[in-house]
This record gives sequence, C-alpha cells and structure tokens, in this order.
Amino acid sequence: MAGRILCWLVSVLPQHAISRVIHALARWRWRPWKNFLIRAFTRSYGVNLGEAASPERDAYVSFNAFFTRALAPGARPMASDQNAITSPVDGVISEFGQISQDRLIQAKQQDYTLSELLGGDQALAQPFIDGQFATVYLSPSDYHRIHMPIAGKLQQMLHIPGRLFGVSSPMVRHIPQLFARNERVICVFESAAGPMAMVLVGAIGVGSIETVWAGEVTPPRGRRIRSWSYAHSQPLYTAGEEMGRFNLGSTVILLWGAEAMRWQADLAVGDTVRLGHLLGHYTPAPDDSGITPIEGEPLGD
Repeated sequence: MAGRILCWLVSVLPQHAISRVIHALARWRWRPWKNFLIRAFTRSYGVNLGEAASPERDAYVSFNAFFTRALAPGARPMASDQNAITSPVDGVISEFGQISQDRLIQAKQQDYTLSELLGGDQALAQPFIDGQFATVYLSPSDYHRIHMPIAGKLQQMLHIPGRLFGVSSPMVRHIPQLFARNERVICVFESAAGPMAMVLVGAIGVGSIETVWAGEVTPPRGRRIRSWSYAHSQPLYTAGEEMGRFNLGSTVILLWGAEAMRWQADLAVGDTVRLGHLLGHYTPAPDDSGITPIEGEPLGD
C-alpha cells in the first residue's frame, strides 16, 4: 500500500519542474552551497571519495561536478575475458534475460514492448526481437558516468520526451510500462556482436542526460522525438570508454540481438555490479563490421 501511495504522489507532482530546479541548484557555484551539498551527500550515502580522481571537495566547482566525478586510475578493473560484456555502470541488476518476441520484463507482473521502449519505431526494434536485455538501476550514491560494455560504432541517437517517474524498486513494481513512459535517450551501436542499444532512462530529479559526442541532450525536454544519424561517420567507442552521464540516479537498459550473447551463469536479479563487472560473453557476428574488441584495463579518468 505504501508503494502505491508513493507512486500516486510522484504521478501528481510537477516532475519536470522539480527536475529543472534540481538542475539549477546542482550547478550553482556558490562555494558554501556546493560544499554543504557535497558534505551532506557524502555523509548520507557513505560516498568513498578515495575512489575519485579528485578526492578533495574543493576540487569541484559545483555539486553536479562532484556528482559526475571521474574515477581514480585503476578504481574499476575491467573484465579481461575474451568476448567479454561488462557492466556499463555501477548499479543493481533489476532484470535481465531473453526478450520474449518483443516483450521485456519490467518487474513481476509488469512488462512492456521493444517498440514502446524505442519510441514506436518498429524498424529500430526489429534487430532485438527474441534477443537479450539487462536493466541496471543506479542509486544516487553510485558512480554516474556510463561506459561501453563492448566496443561499438555509433549509428543513431534518439531523444524521446516523456514522464519522469522515479525508477526505484517500488515505482518499477507499481507503475505500468514505466521505462517506456519516462524520458529517455537511445544510443544504437554496431558491434562485434551485431546491433546493440543502450537506453538511458530519465527519472524525477535527473536534471540532465548527456553523451560524450553530443553533450547535454536533455534539457531541453521538448514534446517531439528527436533523432540524430551517425551512419556516415560511425565514430568508434572502445570497450570501457565513457559514453554518457546522468545527473542523479536512474537506469540503463542494454539490448542485444537474438543469439548475440550469453549471460554469466551466476548472474542474478538483485546483484550489485560495478563498472567493468563481467555480465556475459558475446558471440561474434558473421560480419563484425571490422570492429576489433579491445581488452579491458583498470578504468579511471
């Protein structure tokens, strides 16, 4: 009952207005303000500043700069198995497994379709029919840069406006089709395993979603789907390379084609994973588009 009440409350709140305020406050550079936020956040969530490239609070010009802080060299060793697929973030495995035709599991008795997740684009959804997916939830205390699970050539990016429901466990259990209703940025790559998509899902309090190639994608929010094609240039991002960032906690959904990969036998829903953690292994596609996998090394910026 408490979960349902919380979901109702979030549904009636001015989600985008709240996120705009947080976006501004997180970037306010007034030193007493940003130091207060950093100190309170560090104590509340037990943040280990020893992992940060800059462990001193004064090194950050704003709370947002602290929140999206880089890691110290070697803070996240990357799995070095051949054909490894690694976690792109620190977080918790909410769900993973096979896509049943075009349906993905959100939570017990909750699911949604590939087409809904990908903005109604049936052609974009087609390569992932009967494929595999993983949903990884980032809490506010997690490292909030997003990295490549394997090497890939960027093909397309979409920004899909939507709601900003929270993505914590109670929300995911009670709000139907939450991930297909929330604002999201979809990044489509061609990889040695074939097509791969990374869906960066917004949530209430997530002031921005950005990628390394486009900068801040949202805000502005907008009302229409925006699309960018990179098929002419196909920039290559190596395994473990940073590809985007969240401001405050949210969720990443990974999509793979049918028979493109297999999960680690001991991987389970609810597992806590860190960037570089081995999730599974991919099966090289018959035509790997000339993408040579790059073995992971200890990661830090």
